[in-house]
Amino acid sequence: MKRWIPWVAAAIVIGLLGSGAWRAMSARKAQQQALAQSTQQRAETVLVLQPAETVVVQRQTLALDLPVSGTLRALRSAVVKARVAGELQDLVVREGDTVRAGQVLARIDPTESAARLRQAQQQADVAKAQVAINERQYSNNRALVAQGFISATALEAAQSSLQAAQASYQAAAAAADVARKALDDTTLRSPLAGQVAQRLAQNGERLSVDARVVEVVDLSRLELEALVAPADAAQVRVGLQARLQVEGSTLPVTATVVRINPSAQAGSRAVPVYLEIDTARAGAAAPVLRQGLFVQGLLETGRAEVLAVPLEAVRTDKPQPYVQAVENGRIAHRSVRLGARAQHEGATWVAAEGLAEGALIATGALGGLREGTAVQVSR
Repeated sequence: MKRWIPWVAAAIVIGLLGSGAWRAMSARKAQQQALAQSTQQRAETVLVLQPAETVVVQRQTLALDLPVSGTLRALRSAVVKARVAGELQDLVVREGDTVRAGQVLARIDPTESAARLRQAQQQADVAKAQVAINERQYSNNRALVAQGFISATALEAAQSSLQAAQASYQAAAAAADVARKALDDTTLRSPLAGQVAQRLAQNGERLSVDARVVEVVDLSRLELEALVAPADAAQVRVGLQARLQVEGSTLPVTATVVRINPSAQAGSRAVPVYLEIDTARAGAAAPVLRQGLFVQGLLETGRAEVLAVPLEAVRTDKPQPYVQAVENGRIAHRSVRLGARAQHEGATWVAAEGLAEGALIATGALGGLREGTAVQVSR
């Protein structure tokens, strides 16, 4: 009796273990079926798109614009420098003051220059008196030669002395003119009408020649130097208009291309293009235009009729740009080639090759959608 008891116990244990394994496998299978069913239900969920979340690809006329930026500078500016050495006096203008062309801005102590002018003038007077003496002597000798009292050699000597005296006088007169100009240079005048941009010296300073004193700028005409990429330089022509925005201001400013540099910059190969702003025509934006301000905007180079889509609808999370097209109730990723960009109806639109006119695409507000997602456009 006792020999079969272990066998019975072993059979009972094996049965219990098998029953537990079967129940575990049944539970796992049920979970897998539930997960597959849930996945199938999610896959079959239809995403409803609102009309504002889709756009129809259509042919549009876009303004072809090139972005330009740079720093404003005055077309006419000048730095008033000291032409003679001396102590600076009577400098009263300061930054922001309006000056006229020829207006006296400051003076340099004229004492030394005036003394040199008097010295040079007196030397010129002495040389002039010597010329008069040699002229009388030459006239007398010429009369004596005619009467036979002196030889022709004596006349030639008198003529040479007269010529030397005349040359000395001319040199002394030129020295007096130089001294007179040096005295006139002690008065510093504005070479143009405009405003004082910098005051670079103070009264009482001892200035050397070519020391900077005042900078004057004429804000009536401002210029922007913009660097254009080599691929876009061929589209730029003199006379094209640009819409600019001044840093810190919302007022638009119009500029005109007036010059194109014939040489590209070394390294970048960019072509400098110069745009001029006439502040007299800038309207309300004129008071905010200042030299040194940063501006940026768009240069309109022409117009083109192309198939265009909103730039926000183009996705770039793949090697090739693409849009999410709605085809037969599902999302399809269609690769596109991008072209010109322009502002249209308050948004940035871009020419897109690879799409058919009338195709329906999802806007960028939806984000990325898996290809094949079932969608329905709400009407």
